[in-house]
Amino acid sequence: MRRAALFLFTVVFSLFMSGCGSQTQVVTPTPMSNPTPSSVPVSLSVTDDPPAGVTVLFFQLNITGASLTTASSGSVSLLSSTNPIPVNVTQLQTDRAFLGNANVAAGTYNGLNLTFSNPQLTIYNGSGSTIGSGANACANNTVCQLQPAAQNMSLTLNSTPPFPVTLTANSPLAFMIDIHLDTVIQSDLSVNLGATNGVTISQLPTPPTGKPFPHLGHLWGTIQSINNSTSPNGFTLQTGFGKTFNIDVNDSTTYSNFPASAACTTSAETFSCLATQQVVKVEVSEQSDGTLLASEVDYVQLASQMLVEGNIIRLNTTGGNTVMDLVPQRGWASPNSLPLGHRVRVTVPSGGVTYAIDSGSFTLPSSGLSFASASDLIVGQEVSVVVQGSVTPATGSGSWTTWSGPGPATFTTSSITLEPSQITGSVAALPATGQLSFTLSTLPFFFVPPAAASTTPVWAPVNITVQTTAATTFTNFTTDDLSGLAMNDIVSVQGWVFSTPSGATNITLAAETVDDRPGPIPLF
Repeated sequence: MRRAALFLFTVVFSLFMSGCGSQTQVVTPTPMSNPTPSSVPVSLSVTDDPPAGVTVLFFQLNITGASLTTASSGSVSLLSSTNPIPVNVTQLQTDRAFLGNANVAAGTYNGLNLTFSNPQLTIYNGSGSTIGSGANACANNTVCQLQPAAQNMSLTLNSTPPFPVTLTANSPLAFMIDIHLDTVIQSDLSVNLGATNGVTISQLPTPPTGKPFPHLGHLWGTIQSINNSTSPNGFTLQTGFGKTFNIDVNDSTTYSNFPASAACTTSAETFSCLATQQVVKVEVSEQSDGTLLASEVDYVQLASQMLVEGNIIRLNTTGGNTVMDLVPQRGWASPNSLPLGHRVRVTVPSGGVTYAIDSGSFTLPSSGLSFASASDLIVGQEVSVVVQGSVTPATGSGSWTTWSGPGPATFTTSSITLEPSQITGSVAALPATGQLSFTLSTLPFFFVPPAAASTTPVWAPVNITVQTTAATTFTNFTTDDLSGLAMNDIVSVQGWVFSTPSGATNITLAAETVDDRPGPIPLF
């Protein structure tokens, strides 16, 4: 299974020209495979400020255009395809998604045009009253799947800094788009991307000469071909949205989660483990010539396998089996049968199901954390599940009274893997002397059940014990370790959620990343 890494999720960036009228000059960028001495590699990634107010379980936007603007009212696209790119913003609290790159002519650029479409939203409303109106009304204590009204879906970002920006030959440049959910989602559940500071842009620090950008984000896709005969070695990756990337590897590239069935020639996970038709997640950096380098390659599954990853929002038992409701966040299954952001219902048989933890190269704390049976499932965990047999399509509106939306597609699973969750909250207790853990008080309304299996969900703020290790990454703190924490700091943590001890109501999160956030975050 894939490991969530230091900053983002699956996307590939294809783009559609954002027009400024019939007189707009469109400049075609040089393909990355054919750079010219006077062109400059420019890359684009996206991340997310954490949600606030209601619990935003799923928020997806299509990015349909991204182009730099010139002083003469021309534009140059940073992406090469006309396919819209769905970006699941809720998966980017502690992550980055790499969207694409292009060689752009040297010169001065005044801003970035972005176009979006088709926002989709699934929330839990714990505000105490109904919010929204009409088709987008969401009752209190209800999970609601919505198609929100949208405003300002075409933007020009030209703040200072980073604009105006001057591109110089042989000096790569990387931009980061930040979508602030607590700002763009309005109190009536509409979406306004033009809200003040709702979507912002920054320039990543330029690395030393000859060094790659260390972390631009990650890509998900299927390996189409492998180059192991010429230097540098590498592979081609095709994303789920039709974009193909050529990605190099070197001696520093790491590999994880490859099964024994992978075509490895040694007992260690190496480049030889890669094979065509493997779905992988790749952490990418950009080299000085604009080509991509994989810092880590994580095995996800075979392309022929049906798998979906999502957040548990309800647990029940029936006929001796556990039944869990998920909101899918990503997956390699037919989007028609298991659409993202919709509810799916998964039957977990009492026997014959395998359990695993997708920790990749991260070593979990040795504190008795367990994920080995259905009793270790809790509401709020992110899990990936393998589809066993066929999927029964959704019909009607379903029977769960605290759900507002279409009924669930259903299937039975044969394998469940615990994936990293991303949770935002405030520091409620600092580490005791000599300890590597602190207490996180979740912002309303992250939800957990009072027991491992409950017919009625309980939604409330909760204190979580966050365990760290020497490998935990701390970012944006005064000192990037536990000593940088302060009481009431707003932080986003990424890690694996456990009910500890097994089946109990205590919540422990083994943290891979702790990211300090400006606060306080306003509520609706």
